[in-house]
Amino acid sequence: MTAPQPRALVVDDEPVLAGTIGTYLERAGLAVTIEADGLAAVRAARELAPDVVVLDLGLPGLDGIEVCRQIRTFSDCYVLMLTARADEVDMLIGLSVGADDYMTKPFSARELVARVQVLLRRPRAGAASTHESARRRFGDLALDPTSRTVEVRDSPVELTRTEFDVLDALTARPRLAFSRRQLVDEVWGPGWVGDEHLVDVHIAHIRRKLGDDPAEPRYIRTVRGVGYRMGDGS
Repeated sequence: MTAPQPRALVVDDEPVLAGTIGTYLERAGLAVTIEADGLAAVRAARELAPDVVVLDLGLPGLDGIEVCRQIRTFSDCYVLMLTARADEVDMLIGLSVGADDYMTKPFSARELVARVQVLLRRPRAGAASTHESARRRFGDLALDPTSRTVEVRDSPVELTRTEFDVLDALTARPRLAFSRRQLVDEVWGPGWVGDEHLVDVHIAHIRRKLGDDPAEPRYIRTVRGVGYRMGDGS
């Protein structure tokens, strides 16, 4: 049986740019729907259940941040955020509501397609982890790679796909101090090109959701000059 054609929702109020992105994604084998405003984007995401959303930050109706926030209430699709402002605050805000990756305009359409393909090659939510499937415990923290669930003190913790994948990689090899590049290769894939500080943003959000104080971390420890590794939870 052939795999179903992946679906992409492109949301941008610049018709020429949206059309160019759509054309490149269609050539790469995706079924593409284009919307130009935030309210229509949320409706389309609900109706079409896309695999990936390419989402501009500056939109009429609802901005990209609010669109992403609303999509995350009913979908775990991948979200690639686009912004015309190279301001780091935009990146941080976008990722805090569940974006998986971001690109700053202007960008190469071919690079965007490559980023989308990297996201789509990652496991779907609910799929078995590529790492060992046994339930892992670090003090009060428990992660189940098969069901892709995380609990702290027996209470579920809601992570985005990307946040789960980062934590999955760290917990699979808790004795290894991962560099940013190693985590990028594990989660986004070795073909990913961009700002590796993206990893720091996701780590910060995971820590916040786990209730892990970065000044005195129990779960994710910073290894100065290297990157991150798992602690024992104590």
